[in-house]
Amino acid sequence: MQNRLTCNQVSALLNFYVEDKLSKKLSAYIEQHLQSCPECMEKYIKMKSMLNKFMDIQNQEIENPYATKQYENFKTNLSAYIDNELNDLDNIKIKKIAISNPLARQDLENIYSFKKFLHSSFEKTKNEMKHDYSKSIISQIQHETTDYKRQDPFHKIITTFFLLITFLVTGLIIILYF
Repeated sequence: MQNRLTCNQVSALLNFYVEDKLSKKLSAYIEQHLQSCPECMEKYIKMKSMLNKFMDIQNQEIENPYATKQYENFKTNLSAYIDNELNDLDNIKIKKIAISNPLARQDLENIYSFKKFLHSSFEKTKNEMKHDYSKSIISQIQHETTDYKRQDPFHKIITTFFLLITFLVTGLIIILYF
C-alpha cells in the first residue's frame, strides 16, 4: 500500500477509523490524510460527533413507564407470591399488578417457567436414579423404631430366666432365715 490515501479510500475506511478498528499503520495513514485534507477532516468530525451522540443516547437509561413503585413492590414480593407465603390481600395486589403491568407479567411468566423447568429437571433426575435413597432412609428409620419397640426373643428369655432365679434365691433366703 502506498503512503498516501485518496479521499475515496479514507471515506471508505473512516467508519472503521472512528471505531478504532484499524491497524496502527493504516490509522497513521488516515491521520496523515486528515491533517492535509479539510473535506475529509470535516467528514471525520461529523461522523465522530454522530457516533458520540449515538453512544450518549445508548448509554442513557431510557425510562420505562412500567417501572413504577408498584412494580418494585411486586418484585420484592414475587418470591413469596410464588411460594404461596402472602396473605390474601397481598396476593390480590400482586395479581392486579401482574394483570396491569406487562413488565410484571413477563417477570411472573419467567418465574413460573423457571419453576416448571426446575421441577421437570428434578423429576427427570429422580426417574434416572437407580435407587431412591430417600425411601430407603425412611424405611430404615421406621425399621429401627419398630426394632426398638420390639425386643429380641433371646433378651426376653434371659430376662425371664434372671427373674426366675431371683425369685428362687429370694424364696430360699426367706425360707432359710424364717
